[in-house]
Amino acid sequence: MGYLALLRAPHVSRLLLGTLLGRLPAGMTALVIALALREAGAPYGRIGLATAAYAISAAVGGPVLGRIVDRTGQPRVLLASAVLAGGGYALLALAPGSGIAAPLGAAIAGLAMPPLEPCLRSLWPDVVEEEQLDTAYAFDSASQQILYVAGPLAVAGIAGLFSPVAALWMAAGLGLAGALIVATTAPARAWRAPARAHSAGLLGPLRSPGLVLLLVGLAGAGWAVGAQNVLFIAYAEHHADALPGGAGTLLALAALGGLLGALAYGAVKWRSSTATRTWIMALAMAASYLPLVLLPGPYPMAALAFLSGIGLAPLLAAAFVLVAELAPTGTVTEAFAWLVTLFATGNSLGYAASGNLAEDSLRPVALCAAGGIALGALLLFGARRWFHPVPPTPSVQPVQPVPVG
Repeated sequence: MGYLALLRAPHVSRLLLGTLLGRLPAGMTALVIALALREAGAPYGRIGLATAAYAISAAVGGPVLGRIVDRTGQPRVLLASAVLAGGGYALLALAPGSGIAAPLGAAIAGLAMPPLEPCLRSLWPDVVEEEQLDTAYAFDSASQQILYVAGPLAVAGIAGLFSPVAALWMAAGLGLAGALIVATTAPARAWRAPARAHSAGLLGPLRSPGLVLLLVGLAGAGWAVGAQNVLFIAYAEHHADALPGGAGTLLALAALGGLLGALAYGAVKWRSSTATRTWIMALAMAASYLPLVLLPGPYPMAALAFLSGIGLAPLLAAAFVLVAELAPTGTVTEAFAWLVTLFATGNSLGYAASGNLAEDSLRPVALCAAGGIALGALLLFGARRWFHPVPPTPSVQPVQPVPVG
């Protein structure tokens, strides 16, 4: 009933639809770059360069665009970045075989990726009632699990029916359409960040020690997901004949577990503080990853893949609320952008580290995945005293004249 009430609230369905459409390219790009460049005859080294250019540029561009949104509002930033990112995808599509144009196009697409995730999370407090915030953030987190499956499937479908280059054009169009849908909503046009706190300084939200500790802890969750991807890919190669759908099946089951976990989390009326829920969910995610080290047969492994996904989305749902509580006044969009950046950075590092381990044995890869979120959870537990909401900046009241008697 809580989700029905949420979806019936004004603007919610449109904001979710636009954000999902606009974020879909983020789930498509790494795969579509590899397919398009490989079809054009590019060597694997150039594919790796272009993919890395996209990932690094997105990690840098997100917080920068978030800070601009906090200072100027959402519509202009969303639309301008979508057009620029679309130009990057167009450059990739027009010259996928070029050693200069392809990495440059990938870098532009990443640097200008519209900040739809942080913008939506900044809007939730203005769009829904306070008692619906946990439900809204949980639904937001659940929708991410759909993207993890829908992005690669969209690339596979479009590339199969047409070509990988067509998928690049589709990514450009989806990004622009999503940004346009969100930017033209009344909440996005009306939203303005509160006056920036003087204490924020050049570091912005990173001046908050509690927020920095939270982001580093969540990077551990990103590490775990990256290592898990490698584990599932390598496991599927070892059990190619006994595992229908291969790694895609395991990844889809993990995403399904995350979807259901987030929906269950949002349906509960929590009485504990957001900080407490965050470290508890991190410990629960660590516990759900630990059985992966058993590396059982294909069908039990499928069940463990589903189990491993259950904790991620609830952890992110709780973390979204905590980020908003910890960010200094006037920096909330940038703070959410830093969350995306730190999680993605942890994901890439976990992917790289576990990739080197997978050559010898799969159990170290499973331990690498479980260890990443275990360390993150322990950090969040140890830092729980730092997770105090930032008090709002007091507004300056005009001085009242003293009556002369």
